[in-house]
Formats: sequence, structure tokens, C-alpha cells
Amino acid sequence: MSKRDELIEKYAADIKEKFGEAPDLDLLTKVTIGLGPSIYNLDASKVSGSDDKELETVKNNFLIKKLGLSDSPALMEEIKNVVDKYGSSVKSKHRAVVYYMLTKHFKKEAIYSK
Repeated sequence: MSKRDELIEKYAADIKEKFGEAPDLDLLTKVTIGLGPSIYNLDASKVSGSDDKELETVKNNFLIKKLGLSDSPALMEEIKNVVDKYGSSVKSKHRAVVYYMLTKHFKKEAIYSK
């Protein structure tokens, strides 16, 4: 099993455990691949839920640039909602899981079918 496959399994387990839902493995794989080599970098592969600058980066670089959403307060609300559901006991959340959950929430799965 490749390192990427091991990470995807870990991400899928987080989605089941923290969000109580069975992940769409095809979408999760595409989101993970979309993150490129950053998934192998300990710092880049995580999102700090308590760092406002980091959350702003998720909003601008992922929700607005990648998913094509318009800037609004609802974007940050949903990022914080995902971070809260992930749990405060998890200091650094997997970026792939956060992006996956945001993609599902905003119903932007089609972005990854191209």
C-alpha cells in the first residue's frame, strides 16, 4: 500500500469518527490528490483551527479560488463549523479532511470530476 493510500485511510477514519459519516472514497481520493505533495509535509498537511490567519487562507485559497465561491461571512462560518465538529481535542486537523467536508457542504463535488 502506498503512503498516499495509507493517508487516505487515515482521513476516511477521521471522517467516520469525527463527523459520523461514511466518506465518499472517490471524492476523498481526488481531494487528497489535489493537495499534491503537501500531504506528506507535517505542517502543510494540517489546518490549525485556532489560527485565524490559517482559516483565512483556507477561505481564500480553497473556497474562493479552488471551489469558485463568492466571499461572504458564511464561508468563514462553515470553516469554523467543520473545525468545531472535528473537535477541539484535535489541535491540528488534516487539511484533506477539512477540504473534503467543505467540498461536500458547498456541494462542489463536480470540481473534482473534471
